[in-house]
Amino acid sequence: MREDMTASGAGEGGKTFRLHNAVIPARPLEPALYLVATPIGNLSDITLRALETLAGADVLACEDTRVTRVLLDRYGIVNRPYAYHEYNADEAGPRLIAALDAGKSVALVSDAGTPLVSDPGYRLALLAIAAGHRVVPIPGASAPLAALVGSGLPNDAFFFAGFLPSKDKARRDRLAELAQVPATLLFFESPHRIAATVAAAAEVLGDERPACVCRELTKTFEEFRRGTLGDLAAHYGDGHTVKGEIVFVIGPPGEAAAPEAEDVDRLLAALVKDMSAGKAATEAARQTGLPRRDLYQRLIDLKGGDAG
Repeated sequence: MREDMTASGAGEGGKTFRLHNAVIPARPLEPALYLVATPIGNLSDITLRALETLAGADVLACEDTRVTRVLLDRYGIVNRPYAYHEYNADEAGPRLIAALDAGKSVALVSDAGTPLVSDPGYRLALLAIAAGHRVVPIPGASAPLAALVGSGLPNDAFFFAGFLPSKDKARRDRLAELAQVPATLLFFESPHRIAATVAAAAEVLGDERPACVCRELTKTFEEFRRGTLGDLAAHYGDGHTVKGEIVFVIGPPGEAAAPEAEDVDRLLAALVKDMSAGKAATEAARQTGLPRRDLYQRLIDLKGGDAG
């Protein structure tokens, strides 16, 4: 049945939210699409700005109205949530854009964490931008960032890769593609696949690469299991029952050992048979990571001062 997305929350109780015993009025929101981060487990991780936005929005869209209702009830918010998810996005998306066109404020939440991160909210944001509407992020909880800072792995550069493929070959191919990314890798994973994923990562990336399985973040049974990929593969391969939501974090690759001089000379000699010295030096630099200028000079030396 089609739902009418009219302004809500102004009825019983008005546009307010509750903190402990205090009822706080929500200030009016300007027309825009608000992307509101919500807790990933502990409901106390909500921000004041998020509460005010959820209470004050003319239209509140969410993945699962039952999940969002738990959060709204906790903070005394009477705004009515409307479903927006991957199965109804083609219908619900244009109606949310129509609400924006009519000058309403629209808030979007996912079941947990930051909207648009591995959920269909990305499509709605694109529609809003294309229609000329403001898109306003309301920052807050994020499972990948919580896992990153709790893992103990380098965080100066990181790469979030969402979910790995479920099929073994595709999963290994994707890990191989990411093997040399100079950053800590973060993945979402399900509990029934984590053993296979850790085992594949150990085989593709190497047993000694550091990693951490972060489970049930911010919840009662929060766990950070740290170790090498080999250690983790042995642990989960023992048939341990795993429950809860998981972020799998893998440390960056170590620096590769410099190739031996004899190996570099053999590579240059092979390449220069089929290409000019300049191109051979460029290709050798790509394969070895050594400076092109040094490789070109080595070619000159090998050819007795004439690079040809």
